[in-house]
Amino acid sequence: MYLFMRSKATIQFKLLLGLTFALSCTVSAQTPSPSPIPTPTSTPFIKEEEGVIKVDSRLVVVPVSVVDPNGEPVIGLKADSFQVKEENRPQTIDSVGNAENVPLEIALLFDISASSDAMFKFQQETAAKFLKDVLRPEDRATIFTIGKSSTLIQARETAEKSMIAVRTIMPTKEQTAFYDSVREAANYLAKNAPQGRRKVIVIISDGEDTNSDGVLRAIWAAERKIADDVVGEKLRDIRVRARDTAKAVEQVKVLKALQDADSVLYAINPGGNSFQLNKMAVFGQENLQKFADETGGTAFLPKFQPVETKDAMQNSVNIRKNTEMLERIFRQLANELRAQYLVQYYSESDFPLNKYVKLDVGLQTPGNARIRARQGYYVKN
Repeated sequence: MYLFMRSKATIQFKLLLGLTFALSCTVSAQTPSPSPIPTPTSTPFIKEEEGVIKVDSRLVVVPVSVVDPNGEPVIGLKADSFQVKEENRPQTIDSVGNAENVPLEIALLFDISASSDAMFKFQQETAAKFLKDVLRPEDRATIFTIGKSSTLIQARETAEKSMIAVRTIMPTKEQTAFYDSVREAANYLAKNAPQGRRKVIVIISDGEDTNSDGVLRAIWAAERKIADDVVGEKLRDIRVRARDTAKAVEQVKVLKALQDADSVLYAINPGGNSFQLNKMAVFGQENLQKFADETGGTAFLPKFQPVETKDAMQNSVNIRKNTEMLERIFRQLANELRAQYLVQYYSESDFPLNKYVKLDVGLQTPGNARIRARQGYYVKN
């Protein structure tokens, strides 16, 4: 009886075990196997909506000044007031900041070389007054001199300290590294000015260059190829050709630095009456004009009166007239800065690195307003 009962229990146990096994197989067949756990070195799949969106567009900053026929600033313009074309293709403007809410960065460059003249002192005082009038507490000025090399006199500072720095500058009789100085000022603003500020370079110079590195290297390279018996006028002509070729190359480098810094260049040539007397002076003014036009600025060429004649009375009168003329120029410059907008848009064009992209900036309804803006930019990324 005991054996029978044990056998019966054994059979029941086996039947229960078989039923359990069958049931587990059925469940296993209906349940999908789990995905393998990725190893630490595997790259997990990221859904498109969860991933990082790659943005191929570039932010382009266009400083624009708008004045009326009297030279007074046109204020209150908005994004829909402007139109921008990039290589003739209309762009969608993202934002527009005006002079009231966008701080100003000025790099002021003084030519202290032999190209300076007896009017240096009143230029100095008028420039100091200009900084006092145009800079607000949040604005900053940086002071450079143009001599045999570029010299940083004062890093970014307030109007009060900048005025003091300008008044400490002394003229010299050195060579002129004009290109190197302008390029250094542009690079300084690009590196040190906080993002989103208006960047302006103001130059008091005749734009002539005799000592920039690129110019000197070109002259030296030309001289090394000259035979020992080449002297006099022929040697001078070779040097002049080498210098002029180098200047054209340096001009492109400077313009790229100005555009890369999103800066606007304004120039005042104190040699106004005599700039057509020689080829170097003409080329110097062409430098100033090209840099101003391409960046949306202005190149002033005032006709100052002589202040070192034998007639002391006439010198005094001429100094007064020259000072009034320079003050008018700085007032016009201040008006343009007060009329300046910072137009920004995202370009989605597929241009190669360092390509120069032409811009056409205007107003939707221009009327009688005069607009100045950069004429292009170099692709940076």
